[in-house]
Amino acid sequence: MGRMGRMGPMQDLEEAWELALADAAEKARRAGRTDIARYLDLRRRNDLLRRAATDWLNQAVLALAADANRKGAAIQIEQHAEHRFRRGPATMAGTQLVLRRGVRALTVEIGWPRTPGDGVVRGNGLACANLRHLGRPKRDAELMLVSSRTGSPQWFIVKDREQTLLTEAHLQHHLSGLTD
Repeated sequence: MGRMGRMGPMQDLEEAWELALADAAEKARRAGRTDIARYLDLRRRNDLLRRAATDWLNQAVLALAADANRKGAAIQIEQHAEHRFRRGPATMAGTQLVLRRGVRALTVEIGWPRTPGDGVVRGNGLACANLRHLGRPKRDAELMLVSSRTGSPQWFIVKDREQTLLTEAHLQHHLSGLTD
């Protein structure tokens, strides 16, 4: 079983990437390339939003599962820090959380393109997530992370080109698919 946390090769790479972006932005400023410096600063801020939103979503699902387990649900939890999945033509790199109870499973995949070859998040999103129910695809949900007008990250459920703000009640509904 993998662990999600602040350790491991992916985290080391993210920290090195953040330092490299900050260094490149500083060099661009010194060279008078404020356009490049602004882009690199935006990229660094977006990466921070992505990590914070990923942590929030994982922790929210884990808290709901822990609450269900305190009530006797016996949900088994697997966490994987290095996971890749497809969203349309793009490849997302990030985390995977698998909650199992009996023959049922809820998988939470969260990620974003890390390299130019991975593609882009369509719809002006910062990251994507999937909530997948084993053997029950009608319960599945696709999520997209966007930056609000105030600059804070917000997860939206995307269905038929409509976007609905993700709430804890939505997450509870998905978790109830394991306990019903």
